[in-house]
Amino acid sequence: MPEPEKQERILVVDDSPVTVEVLRRNLTAQGYLVFSASGVEEAIRILEETPVDLVITDYKMPKITGTDLVRHVRENFADTEIVMITGYASVEGAVEAMKAGAAEYLPKPFTDEELFTAVRRGLDRLRTRRGARTGAGAKPAGPQGLIAESDVMGRVFHSIVKASRTPATVLITGESGTGKELVARAIHYESPRASAPFVPVNCGGIPEGLLESELFGYVKGAFTGASESRAGFFATAEGGTIFLDEISETSASMQVKLLRVLQTKEICMVGTSRPRKVDVAIVAATNKNLLGLVKKGSFREDLFYRLNVITITVPPLRERGDDILLLINHFGTKFSKELNQPVPRFTDGALRVLKRYHWPGNVRELENLVQRLVVMTEGDVIDVPVLPPYLRFSAVRGSGVDRTLAEVEAEHIRNVLASVGGNKTRAAEILGIDRKTLREKQKKQEAT
Repeated sequence: MPEPEKQERILVVDDSPVTVEVLRRNLTAQGYLVFSASGVEEAIRILEETPVDLVITDYKMPKITGTDLVRHVRENFADTEIVMITGYASVEGAVEAMKAGAAEYLPKPFTDEELFTAVRRGLDRLRTRRGARTGAGAKPAGPQGLIAESDVMGRVFHSIVKASRTPATVLITGESGTGKELVARAIHYESPRASAPFVPVNCGGIPEGLLESELFGYVKGAFTGASESRAGFFATAEGGTIFLDEISETSASMQVKLLRVLQTKEICMVGTSRPRKVDVAIVAATNKNLLGLVKKGSFREDLFYRLNVITITVPPLRERGDDILLLINHFGTKFSKELNQPVPRFTDGALRVLKRYHWPGNVRELENLVQRLVVMTEGDVIDVPVLPPYLRFSAVRGSGVDRTLAEVEAEHIRNVLASVGGNKTRAAEILGIDRKTLREKQKKQEAT
């Protein structure tokens, strides 16, 4: 087993010197800092003087029992986990230990691996609880308020700083909902252009017939209804940054026009052939594999290489580890302030469920879920039963191996819709399809 990232502190309490020595030696070899006590009174003195992450205590000891120590720790040291060990294993003893507050109950004799597993589980629970409690007050680790502490996001932050120092075009890739626009904003506001406009454009959300005039502007009389000249997004972003989201959704003709802008730094308003110089940084984003689209012939190769000068890939939430705890608290605090109510406390069980979920909609899905929980949950404690059904364990819900592909797809669509409160536009973004396709799939499901 690799050493922990930081040296976690374990207190071993047992009246048997041999047991204490064996546990101390084995745990020290795993990278933990180990303290020891031969009785409860000595253990309490150590706890009062030294921060301890986990206590391993024997069940039966003279004078004061291990159960009493468990109760004392649970009521006086909220930041300490407990593993109970005993040579007198019984159902009654296990029940008593759990009621007192021991998270793990380990009967003797146990193997080294059983011990290490119990210790890891206890420390994992502690880390989850600490992350949930301190996440809301922690300072964001990234530029421009981006919230993360994971290594994968650390690499993204490094790339943001590098990209902000150059006028080169940036391409941001990643699944829907990962925060590509936030990364684009961070690049802009970390750059010398920060005082100028940041102009986001959803290329997939503007009808093809209007995209050119929206991007480049138009002159009076250029088309029916053009009663006056109007500047486009490129002109609006003068001196700053234009963010072309969903760049893969542009048509072949629009790709040619964008390529010309990248090459010449000039635009032509609709209705005139006179070019106009623009000084803008260009950041593009996509949730699709542009190189794959190039190979299929649906995206221009020359435009791809013009965009792909600096590439930043934003990882999905499922690969970001304990970042989810920071984000849960950030969103919980945010929505609680908006509603003028106490910040919710997520139980250990609820946090475990949220951490193991695969988050197909990434940070956007998590934000929507936390908002719904803050609004709908009575009181300020969020436990597993109040989470949406698709997150909770079900003994009767099939695992998927005995279901058809259509059944699995139908359930996934229902789950995604539930996660965004029925918002079909957001659900379609998460699923990677358009609203029309989503409607067709729903109609097909309703007909079967």
